[in-house]
Amino acid sequence: QLQLVESGGGLVQAGGSLRLSCAASGRTFSSYAMGWFRQAPGKERDFVAGISSRGARTSHADSVKGRFTISRDNAKNTVYLQMNSLKPEDTAVYYCAADDTYYSLTLWTEDYRYDYWGQGTQVTVSS
Repeated sequence: QLQLVESGGGLVQAGGSLRLSCAASGRTFSSYAMGWFRQAPGKERDFVAGISSRGARTSHADSVKGRFTISRDNAKNTVYLQMNSLKPEDTAVYYCAADDTYYSLTLWTEDYRYDYWGQGTQVTVSS
């Protein structure tokens, strides 16, 4: 079992920055690929970024490339999402998720591929 708790969301003006954190409980965190997803009101949950178990590989959605960066610190059981140059269209609830396939070679973009989810943190970007 893995429990995930997101933090760091809030209200920010367009052009501003936020850093989201996702703290995980469980000794096997470093074995799992992690992902960030977001869901805006009335829309489907979309992939934002993913990172391999050891952090060697990352993937970012085209809509956030060059603005968002995913990273992880396995010693702290935490994955981060640094968000810069925020836009109003980035407004959503952001979720972190874990793929419990040990040392997965694939960074999935489909939410059903992930097995554990946090409760989400709201990010609101004002224009």
